[in-house]
Amino acid sequence: MRLKPRAPDFTIFLAVILLLTFGMIMVLSASSVRAAYATNNPFYFFQRQVLWALAGIVVMFVVARIDYRRLAPYSKHFLIFSILLSLAVFIPGVGKKVLGATRWINLGPASFQPSELLKLSVIIFLSHKLSQNPHKLEDLKRGLGPYLLLIGLIAGLLLLQRDLGTAIAICGAIYLMLYVGGAKPQHMLSLGFAGVLGILAAAILEPYRMRRLTGFIDPWADPLDSGFHTLQSLFALGSGGLFGAGMGQSKQKYFYLPEQHTDFIFAILGEELGWVGVVCVILLFFLLIWRGIRTAVSCPDAFGSLLALGLTVQVGLQAIINMGVVSGLLPVTGITLPFISYGGSSLVFSLIGIGLLINVSRFSR
Repeated sequence: MRLKPRAPDFTIFLAVILLLTFGMIMVLSASSVRAAYATNNPFYFFQRQVLWALAGIVVMFVVARIDYRRLAPYSKHFLIFSILLSLAVFIPGVGKKVLGATRWINLGPASFQPSELLKLSVIIFLSHKLSQNPHKLEDLKRGLGPYLLLIGLIAGLLLLQRDLGTAIAICGAIYLMLYVGGAKPQHMLSLGFAGVLGILAAAILEPYRMRRLTGFIDPWADPLDSGFHTLQSLFALGSGGLFGAGMGQSKQKYFYLPEQHTDFIFAILGEELGWVGVVCVILLFFLLIWRGIRTAVSCPDAFGSLLALGLTVQVGLQAIINMGVVSGLLPVTGITLPFISYGGSSLVFSLIGIGLLINVSRFSR
């Protein structure tokens, strides 16, 4: 069936641009103290983020104009390439270790995080494969089995990189895509139970994750170590009140709150913009998720529908995990807030994903 493109969903674009605007403002504020201390330039991180944002927006517009169905034949190649890049981080001299985690490929003045490409590649691959023969998933051994191996491979790679948060976000998106793609509910229930056990095992078997788990359960038991991140984040959010302390007036960014411009930037946002700013950001994410799901439901072809669903769920899960960590509802894990946190790889590939989502919306009813 030949689909005729229409006007894209402008609401998706508007929600992302507003989130990106919040992000630029907060990166400027949250990173200024650390940037001034480390580089003598308070605008260092902000300037780099602006460049990444401009590059990401350009690529987003390009991707939004190319028919998404052209990606299907190359989905396997994208996945293999992204897996090889994820393995490359373990090669001495190629991989870059930051805070004990090996997640980046060193590119000299910049670095690249392969897991961001892996997120997109997995969703494109699954969307293509699941749309070809949805009834095959009903067979546990021959249908669902190969996808379970893929989940295990991806989760294993990310756990070796010490990136449990990204593993949960990617596997969560895969899980929902498999369910929508035709897997039996009883199989998915068993898989979900196994996934929860896997997360608990990953936390218990790794000492630093176990400390984070105990710090989550009772942060006051060890306020200077395992509970430090959670408590400082809650101090920031709690001190914001209704309207916040004002832009640039955060006190927690003065080296009280770790990773104030990346993983915990949402706490600085709450401190400076208050409850009003927090609610605005949450509503923008809900708007983006709603329009993404609407695009998935109204897309006439299975590949586009699954692609829109996977992209939407992945962004939504990442946002929920980050905000849950910052608000003390989830244990601390290193995952950024899409479009808000500082980080070139995350921002560019998130915008590419939005470009694909807008692309699918052009062909939705």
